[in-house]
This record gives sequence, C-alpha cells and structure tokens, in this order.
Amino acid sequence: MLSRRTLALSVAALVAAPLLTACGGDSDAATGTGKGGSEKVGGINIGPDQHRIHAKKVDAIAAKLPAAVRERGTLRLGGSADASPPLGFYATDDKTRIGSEIDLATLVADTLGLKIEFSPVSWENLFVGLDSGKFDAVFSNVTVTEERKEKYDFATYRLDNIAFEAKKGTSWRVKEPKDVAGKTIAVSSGTNQEKILVDWSKQDEKAGLKPVSIKYFQKDTDYYLALQSGRIDAYLGPSPSAAYHVESAGQSQIIGTLSGAGDRIQGKIAATTKKDSGLVDAYAAALDHVIKDGSYGRVLKRWGLSTEAVEKSEINPPGLPKP
Repeated sequence: MLSRRTLALSVAALVAAPLLTACGGDSDAATGTGKGGSEKVGGINIGPDQHRIHAKKVDAIAAKLPAAVRERGTLRLGGSADASPPLGFYATDDKTRIGSEIDLATLVADTLGLKIEFSPVSWENLFVGLDSGKFDAVFSNVTVTEERKEKYDFATYRLDNIAFEAKKGTSWRVKEPKDVAGKTIAVSSGTNQEKILVDWSKQDEKAGLKPVSIKYFQKDTDYYLALQSGRIDAYLGPSPSAAYHVESAGQSQIIGTLSGAGDRIQGKIAATTKKDSGLVDAYAAALDHVIKDGSYGRVLKRWGLSTEAVEKSEINPPGLPKP
C-alpha cells in the first residue's frame, strides 16, 4: 500500500513531467520545492504549510449555532480518508489533510467562530459519524439526494458534476446509456456515480444491449493503474478529481461529463449534518457570507474549481431522485 507521503510525491512527479517540457528549467515550479520552502504540484501547494484563506467571525451568523456548539467552540468535521485530489488528500508530511473541501470548511468554521476538529474516516463511516453525533458536519463531496434528505440536512456549496475518464487517445465518447453498453467501467462503491452507472446498465439491458461490467477498487491509484493496463475501459468519478488527474498525469482524457444527480437535475454538493440538528441554517448563512466577500471564490480558484461555483447556498434543494 502506498503511504500518504508517497502518494502526494507521486502526484507531484506526475505533474512535473509535462511542466518541465513546457517550462524548460523552471524546476522550482515543476518539482515542488520553491524558494519559500513550499512543495507544489504545478501551481498547487501540496506541502503541510498551506497558507489557507481565512474568514473573520460574524457574530450574527455565529448566533445561529446551537448554544452547545457555541460553548464547545469546535466544529467536529468528518471527511473521507481516501486520497482524491484536489478535493481531499494528504500533504507531503503524510499527516496534514489538504484540499478544497477542508479549505471551504475552514471558511465556514472561521465565520462561525469555531475551530475545526477533523476526523478522516471511510466513506461509510462519514454517515455513521453523523448518525451517532460524532460529527457536526461532513464536507466531503456529498451529493444531495432525496433519500439522504430523510436523515440529513444539506447546505449546498458546489455544483456536482462527474466525468468518465479513459486512456488518452481513445475516440470513444459518452453522452448517454447506450454509449457504455458492454464496457468495463470502474466506480467507487456507495457513491452516486455507482447508482447512475447501475441505472444506465439496467437501461441498456432493457434496450437489448449488453450490460456494463462494473469494477471496484480500493484506491484511486488502483483505478488509474487498471485504466493504463487496459483492465478497464473507463473510470467514472468526481469531475474535479478526473480533471486534476488528466492535467497532472497526461495519460488519460475526459470522454464525457454529466450532473452527479443524473440526467434529470443538476446535482449539488453540500455540507451535510444530522437532520434537525439545528446546524444547517448556520452553515448556509456562513457560506452565503463567504460567497459574497469573495473568499469562497478564491478557494475554488486555488484548486481549479471555479466552474463549479454556486451563487448562493441552498438548504435541502431537490436532490437525486430515489431509484
């Protein structure tokens, strides 16, 4: 198994090659050790000293928090332990969690006058943590769904798009279910991507076409190795991660994108909290504040996610329909 530091440095190495070709001898920018001691992948700092963008506390918004949370002074935050740049991954010190999700959570916590207590866990345990009260919030690329709305409250902060990533040079393109018939496609278990892919496969079978052969792996690195070796035809995952990998590795390409909620509505990514916890109004107000003051946009730009920005935070909007 790759260590977190090895993974981070591997990502840096993947980016270094194309940058060196394009930029000649500018090794500081390409290999990740700048004059200030920061470690970079292209223009993205992957070292532990993140120089994060911060916001100031807004008393009127902090007052929306339940009294117990205000008195405790911490935001108990759950996030996926999986490495998925640029959303969430480990810095080169092998212990500092970095990425767009924790940066956005930091803005919310700052606005609410709280300090973050971050706990990395498996995807399934994010929801177990919310159910048990271990976590106040999850910022981890969680899509709003009608099924999840029965147990959780949501405050949106990013558009949810997913992408099919295939080996570079393929002429295959994906726009609708028939385009994946008979293909071998990898996806992460328990995600909305999986639900969409399973649904498309069923549609293909009903139309008399071959079903999709769906494969599962433990880590993103396993998906990418399978893709390059030809064991799978494509990997369906979050669009931000796919775009980051395509740009950094230079060995694959995006062959199709769609809403993370399927072809019926535009998916939304949201801060997730236990239903009726009394926290969602505070999260939405904090997000609206940082959207207006520009710090939200600066964070998305930092991680290359500006195209997924929202104009305001919505509480429990229409989500991915039930199967």
